[in-house]
Amino acid sequence: MVILTGNTLTIEEFKRVVLKGEEVTASKDSWNRVEASRQAVENIVENEETIYGITTGFGKFSEVFIDKENVEELQLNLIRSHACGTGEPFPEEVSRGMVLLRANALLKGFSGAKKETIEFLLLMLNKQIHPIVPQQGSLGASGDLAPLSHIALAMVGEGEVYYNGGKHSTEIIFAMEEINPVKLEAKEGLALINGTQAMTSMGVINYIEAEKLAYQADLISSVTLEGLQGVIDAFDEDIHKARGYKEQEEVAERIRQHLAGSCLITRQGEIRVQDAYSIRCIPQVHGASWQVLGYVKEKLEVEINAATDNPLIFDDGKKILSGGNFHGQPIAFAMDFLKVAMAELANISERRIERMVNPQLNDLPPFLSPEPGLQSGAMILQYCAASLVSENKTLAHPASVDSIPSSANQEDHVSMGTIASRHCQQIIANCRRVLAIEFICAMEAVKYRGIEKMGPVTSEFYNQGREVVPPIVKDRVFSHDIESLQSWLKNMHNISPEKASSLNGKEKNLI
Repeated sequence: MVILTGNTLTIEEFKRVVLKGEEVTASKDSWNRVEASRQAVENIVENEETIYGITTGFGKFSEVFIDKENVEELQLNLIRSHACGTGEPFPEEVSRGMVLLRANALLKGFSGAKKETIEFLLLMLNKQIHPIVPQQGSLGASGDLAPLSHIALAMVGEGEVYYNGGKHSTEIIFAMEEINPVKLEAKEGLALINGTQAMTSMGVINYIEAEKLAYQADLISSVTLEGLQGVIDAFDEDIHKARGYKEQEEVAERIRQHLAGSCLITRQGEIRVQDAYSIRCIPQVHGASWQVLGYVKEKLEVEINAATDNPLIFDDGKKILSGGNFHGQPIAFAMDFLKVAMAELANISERRIERMVNPQLNDLPPFLSPEPGLQSGAMILQYCAASLVSENKTLAHPASVDSIPSSANQEDHVSMGTIASRHCQQIIANCRRVLAIEFICAMEAVKYRGIEKMGPVTSEFYNQGREVVPPIVKDRVFSHDIESLQSWLKNMHNISPEKASSLNGKEKNLI
């Protein structure tokens, strides 16, 4: 059970709730803060004070006063009118993450939502009822208005939800589970949709997948080193300490651990003095991507515990302030940065693929073909990887440098952070497929070198990879191999340095 406080949620806890289905509850202190801020809202309505979003309209309508008998209708109108997302829905785990993060933000006690409304979010999590949320339609400022409106829409019993692996009418599922929809009161609609939880939930999922891929890139490139009889001297500890980047040193150390005991690697001067950059500079390039991962993790860990709606209630209602915490610029930058880092992991991987299939660059069979000429072998696998990395280059264009005014120019600068997070997801998926192609080619290359000469870690990884993709004995539809292997990579566990260093050649289940 994960206990939400509004301030202490971690990415590891996010994983436990969102990806593993663990249940959630809220701390006693958080409920005390919630009740105090709610009382402040009710006082404002009763006293007919003019406070944005409570007794006024929204956006450009902020100058329109709303009578207290209409404040509940105002909130429902807000949800319905703003639920205009379009396109394919977010993955179900992203929707679940949005519900978790919105509940956590409201528990900070700055938003004025009722306890019952937040309890409803927790109920949806624990019953695994997840709103269907279209991916497109958010500008990433004023919060993720359209996506979060689809979350709130389900709460009031409208729209559609994921449940037990299918898509259903919310009304039908609530009736089946005997759940009464939420009745939104003053400020609650605004409190539910003013936030960055769509881009942040997608961002945390992206980070989790990117971290896993970065570990996999280190291991897959180690198999490639064996397939190309790479020069291990380039990974010597002293080289990387001399530069001083911690992440670069760690990648080099992981490569050395992965290749410990291998008879397929060489020393400088045995076959060649030094390798091409895509081999020799793995620690420098992969390490730089790890630096980005560190930056992204830091920003996400702030944002998953942030108050991002407007206005915010302080000092038990003595101070109510309108601001702009809903602006997604920090996450927009983080996602754009992660896009570049993952695109580069794919770029250098594609270059290693080329070094394995190009007969002018190695002494392996041309294109790793079992019968060069009659059989094309891995020729078009490299084409596919080249296409994916080129697609990534267009997706990596920063979304955060764009802006467009909205709400009659009242909201005149926006982050496009949700677009950045969505494009990041696409780049990660493309990167995974490129790494899958590299692993297919690397397995073929070491097959020709002698798999009995591999190190314990890479040998175990090779054996498990072969359970997914068999050796190439004649041309076949390699599309199936790419998809099977990328799915396997997506679902495997992290390959931690500790796991790699403890492997002795007898241990099983590297992944």
